[in-house]
Amino acid sequence: MFCNSNRERRGEKRFAQRQLGVPALAILLLALVVSPAAAQHEEHPPTAAIGWAPEELLERPLPLREGIGKLHEEVTTKSSEAQAYYDQGLDYLHSFVWIEAARSFHQALRLDPSLAMAYVGLSDAYVGLLDFASASAQVEKAEALAEKVSERERTRIHLRALQMAYLQDSGDMKKYFAYRQALNDALSADANDPWLWILRAFADEGTPTAHGQGGGVDTIAFYQTALRLAPDNFAAHHYLAHTLENHGAPKDALRETEIYVRLAPAIPHAHHMHGHELRRLGQTEEAIAEFLKAEELEDNYYRAEKIPPQLDWHHAHNLQLLAMSYEAIGQLKPAEEAFRKAFALPTYTDFADYNRKAWPEFLLDHGRPDEALQAASELVNSQWPMARFVGHTLAGRAQLAKGRLDEAKSELMLAERETEQIHASVLKSLNDSVLLRAEILFREQKQQEAEQLMDRTMKDILAVTGPDAWSEALFQIEYIGRVAREAGDWELAERAGRELVRHDPSYAGGYLALALVEEHRGDGQTAKQEWAKAASLWSKADTPLRAAEAQKR
Repeated sequence: MFCNSNRERRGEKRFAQRQLGVPALAILLLALVVSPAAAQHEEHPPTAAIGWAPEELLERPLPLREGIGKLHEEVTTKSSEAQAYYDQGLDYLHSFVWIEAARSFHQALRLDPSLAMAYVGLSDAYVGLLDFASASAQVEKAEALAEKVSERERTRIHLRALQMAYLQDSGDMKKYFAYRQALNDALSADANDPWLWILRAFADEGTPTAHGQGGGVDTIAFYQTALRLAPDNFAAHHYLAHTLENHGAPKDALRETEIYVRLAPAIPHAHHMHGHELRRLGQTEEAIAEFLKAEELEDNYYRAEKIPPQLDWHHAHNLQLLAMSYEAIGQLKPAEEAFRKAFALPTYTDFADYNRKAWPEFLLDHGRPDEALQAASELVNSQWPMARFVGHTLAGRAQLAKGRLDEAKSELMLAERETEQIHASVLKSLNDSVLLRAEILFREQKQQEAEQLMDRTMKDILAVTGPDAWSEALFQIEYIGRVAREAGDWELAERAGRELVRHDPSYAGGYLALALVEEHRGDGQTAKQEWAKAASLWSKADTPLRAAEAQKR
């Protein structure tokens, strides 16, 4: 069923809302906010690069590996080894390991230069690296070989060409409809091809670059159909898990990630995805173990292959979710270490630099405004507007913490000036400056206006369903409650505390917030009960509970 252009544009907004928050696979979202030419990094390394990765690295030979999945798609080649490397490229591609996917497809082409589908695979990997021009060039190479391959492969090459045309001009809905029609025609001709059903799900995501991350209720059936045809296709399990996350079904998503880990145990993202769901279900220590396993696999890979960690988009993303998980159980020392490591990594995209905000936010949340101001200054000096925007908002929060209202208002003005350079579909999902404005209003004794703004923003924060934004929402709502208490708005503080508990019943901070409200109200018995819940949940915290209370007051 076709969707109209308005629904399609809503889909782009929906995807942005799901992904914006803490680090995410949302690195792909940049395709929505920059032109294809601007998507490539402005300051490439000295050597030629595809996106942010040196071309030499992407073409470096590699062995066949185990534990990364066993996807298979028969392609036209006389070389069984080329077929094996093509399949390995699929394994890496569908776990978002763009560098190793490109290396595998290049190795397949060294063994068989006429392997047309390897060029299709390269185009997909290069889109992951946000280099659309290089991706298009690979599709052209595949098209030049189309007469030498099977009808099924010609269909796939044609579909990829239509998809790339839409990707490069996502505002042209005619190109989207052309792609969708061709995909429906292909399914009518061969409804038993699981890869076509996976592509069909991709086409319903509302953006040509989501690559399985932006699905909603409309895509579930497509992935389930692919799995009926190929039960061990981990790609479908992976993408179905993302879809179920977005749909607010973490228990079902957990089942899919368990299968993903079983089928691809050597893939860091498989363990990371499993950690997503465990954290969402309150099994935070188990989630930490999965994030640590992902980090171990990544570190071993970087050492063995001599690859700088910053070239892997996933590394900082995993570190930040690990850090937030530690923070959630009150283990602030390992949380700080992980946040600090992630912040120190160089970035190659606007969104990745924006997500470095997690470190100064942590510093602000734990009473360290001077350090937060220093970290925010790094973001303020970024080459990208999103990072400068959030840098100014965090600098404003730090100035407020230091009692400097005028300086905070100046930072808010600078932040709002940066919004002129941020795409509207993304800007609607950013609440950083709104929270700063509300806190300033409280300081100016404009309580009713500030409270209304905080309430509205709290609803927006909690409406986001993506796993990364879900984790960040916890600390954003906690911040709202803290600001409310400091302003003497105990009704807002109570609402924030109850929303915290509702959002994550396993988080001690929600019960702590309610205990402080009850203490203020004079209900010592209820406060004692809330304190007991908080103490139990923070039983392994590295900060005594009363010290935590003092910090949050």
